[in-house]
Amino acid sequence: MEKNEKKYVTYGSCCPGTPGAKKDITTCCFMLAPMTDRFVDVILEGLKKVDTSRVWTETDRMGTTYRGRRDDVIDAVEACFVHAWQRDVHMTMEMTLTKGCPGDSDCDFKLSDLEEKANAAGIRDIHFPADCRWSLYPLGTDQYMKGIADVVNHSIDLGLYRRTGHAGTILQGDVQDLFAYFSWVFRWCEQHFSHFVMEISWSVNSPTPEE
Repeated sequence: MEKNEKKYVTYGSCCPGTPGAKKDITTCCFMLAPMTDRFVDVILEGLKKVDTSRVWTETDRMGTTYRGRRDDVIDAVEACFVHAWQRDVHMTMEMTLTKGCPGDSDCDFKLSDLEEKANAAGIRDIHFPADCRWSLYPLGTDQYMKGIADVVNHSIDLGLYRRTGHAGTILQGDVQDLFAYFSWVFRWCEQHFSHFVMEISWSVNSPTPEE
C-alpha cells in the first residue's frame, strides 16, 4: 500500500437481520461527565470500584466500553454510575446499549456463566433520584413504532414516565428503578428485534429548577 493510499471500510458482507456476532454479546459504551474540577478523580474512582471480572472493558479518551452477557454489562455500567455519584456533584452520563449489529464480530468480550451479578450486592442499597432522556432504535423491522410504544407504556405503568420529548422520552425516578426498567426493555427487545440500539442520557443533582 502506498504511503498516502486510503483504506476505506466496507460493510458489504453484512446481512440486515443477521447479527454479525454469533455469541450472545451485549455492548455498552458510556461517558461520565461530573461537573466539578475533581472530575478526573470522580470518574476514575467510579471505574475502579466496579467488578469487571465478567465483562471485557476498555477505557480511552472517548469513554468506556463494556462487552459481555447482557446482565453483566448492565450490572457493570450501573455500578460505575452509582459509585461515581456524589451528593454534591452535578453529573451526567451518555450511554449507548446495543445488540445484534450485522457489523459486530465475536471479539473483545467475556461471557460468564455465573448467575449472580458481580456488583449487585454492593450497590443495591444506594438510592438517589435521577433524570434521563432515552431513545430506542429498533432496526431491521417495519413495526418499530409499535414496539417503542409498548416499552414506553410500561414506563408509564411503573410511574417512571414524565413526558415525551423531542428525540426521546423523559423519565424520572430512583436510579435502581430506572436501571431495572432498562434491563426489562433490553430483554423485551431481545425477544422482538434482531438488532436494536438504546441511547440514554442521565443527569443527577442538576441545578436546573423542576419544570
